Amino acid sequence: MSGASLLTLLDDIAAVLDDVALMSKVAARKTAGVLGDDLALNVQQVTGVAADRELPVVWGVAKGSLVNKAILVPAALLISALAPFLVTPLLMLGGLYLCFEGVEKLWHSWCHKKEEAEEDLPADIDLKAYEKEKIKGAVRTDFILSAEIIAITLGIVADASFMTQLVTLCIIAVVMTAGVYGLVAAIVKLDDAGFYLVSRKNVGEFGKWLGNLLLAAAPVLMKLLAVVGTLAMFMVGGGILVHGIRSVSAYFAYLAGTFFGVAFIGPVIAYILPTLLAILFGVVAGIAALLLVLLLNRLRRGSQTH
Repeated sequence: MSGASLLTLLDDIAAVLDDVALMSKVAARKTAGVLGDDLALNVQQVTGVAADRELPVVWGVAKGSLVNKAILVPAALLISALAPFLVTPLLMLGGLYLCFEGVEKLWHSWCHKKEEAEEDLPADIDLKAYEKEKIKGAVRTDFILSAEIIAITLGIVADASFMTQLVTLCIIAVVMTAGVYGLVAAIVKLDDAGFYLVSRKNVGEFGKWLGNLLLAAAPVLMKLLAVVGTLAMFMVGGGILVHGIRSVSAYFAYLAGTFFGVAFIGPVIAYILPTLLAILFGVVAGIAALLLVLLLNRLRRGSQTH
């Protein structure tokens, strides 16, 4: 009897592992887009620190990301079990914050063009405080993107058993964190790798060429990722808001569908138009949120002076 019970238990465990493996693959595929946005945003967030402090800052953000997911996984399971109707509003709130942060970055860079043009940090800056602010900003942004990753995964495993849900969410959380911050660490150290190859004498012509290529490509890639990171804020945030408002989502889908009949270019336009409209919606939502925050700050300062 005990042998039969053990075989049944092992069979159940094998079934759970099969389900976890299958659902983890599906979740990884569906969250790949968010992974790309997460990568671009976090590379942007950790740029500007001293070269010898880049990896410690990346590690600090990675630890914060793991803490985020340690909060989000049980919270998602709890909300899904007790109040599933709260998932979409909470995601939309996070999406609005991303849009607000994107507009705030654009506003700050526009208002401080001359200061931003200077590559070197002020001599009297507190580097530890600067690093902490960088890490805090990156962890805040990561929280929203991690929440979307967890929500997408939860939607995939919604009908599975609790154990399958828990294990799948944990696997996705760890794999996504390792993947994103491993790539972030590699990207921010590209210039160091290039300098190493150029400075070595026994690497040959190809090594010298590769080193010079990395040195030339690193600043271009960082600037490109900074632009992509800001754009990703509007794409992810706007997409969350659009999907949360069914009438807007349906209207955007209708607009995209009207282009299918156009020869050659029509299907391409129909494919990219919803994303472009979601970005535009995110920009408008971010501007509205920024104006509201500025108004509230002005009213608060006015009340404090009286």
